[in-house]
Amino acid sequence: MTDKPADEKSLVTVAVSDGVAEVTLNRATRRNALSRALISQLTVAVTNVAAAASTRLVVLSANGPVFCAGMDLGEMQNRAQQPNARTEWERDATDYRDLVAAIWRLDVPTVAVVQGPAIAGGFGLVLACDLVLASTAARFALPEPRRGISPAVVSPLLVYRMGAGPAMPILLAGTTLTGEEAYRMGLCHVLVAPENLETSRHELTTSILTGAPGALATTKRLVRSFAEETLLAQLEAGRKVSAEARNTAEAREGLAAFLEKREPNWNPQMRTRAV
Repeated sequence: MTDKPADEKSLVTVAVSDGVAEVTLNRATRRNALSRALISQLTVAVTNVAAAASTRLVVLSANGPVFCAGMDLGEMQNRAQQPNARTEWERDATDYRDLVAAIWRLDVPTVAVVQGPAIAGGFGLVLACDLVLASTAARFALPEPRRGISPAVVSPLLVYRMGAGPAMPILLAGTTLTGEEAYRMGLCHVLVAPENLETSRHELTTSILTGAPGALATTKRLVRSFAEETLLAQLEAGRKVSAEARNTAEAREGLAAFLEKREPNWNPQMRTRAV
């Protein structure tokens, strides 16, 4: 058996102490971009900590200055060159949908600790958590339309958090939210200076752990039941749209422009043309 490439080793680390499972994205050299390997490892980590009876709280964080830059666009571009690209994109969209659904459906409380930018699919990971502790250096955005694709899987989570009307500038205008703006909109629950992030993490997790595990789980299941059937159906619809959006001429142009560091050349005839 051959070794995995170096950047596929330990892309996610897990440390458990006193009932707190710290799940950490560990691809800092690539801005914690969501490669297929990272998504797989993160899904396994979430599934394993959820299955452990001793887990009382899950903290999702990331190493490096960036929480998560979203999908690995280089990997997406490579798949675009494959003869079975549509099948591969279907798989990627399904894997990401399954990941955010798994986080959202955890019975134990989940806290996202966001030290820097959480972009596109990275923003989706944050939205899937119950509570968000962010640094003032954090930034949140869904720039997918600028790349010729759609934030289709993240959209239901954003609308679940804030409603369709307030979500539209983020979805359509490419608005980048500062930590302060996300806090005012209720997308971030605790906002602190970068140097206070670790102290606030300890204070927040300690506060949550004062609750009885069964009572916390019952409360989460009740709140989740208000929207679960609808949200899961929306995530499935988003999965289909996400895969379809990647199979267009716009997606090819948008991804190429991003990787070549140039402005995309949008043509109305690209809009519905598959490739």
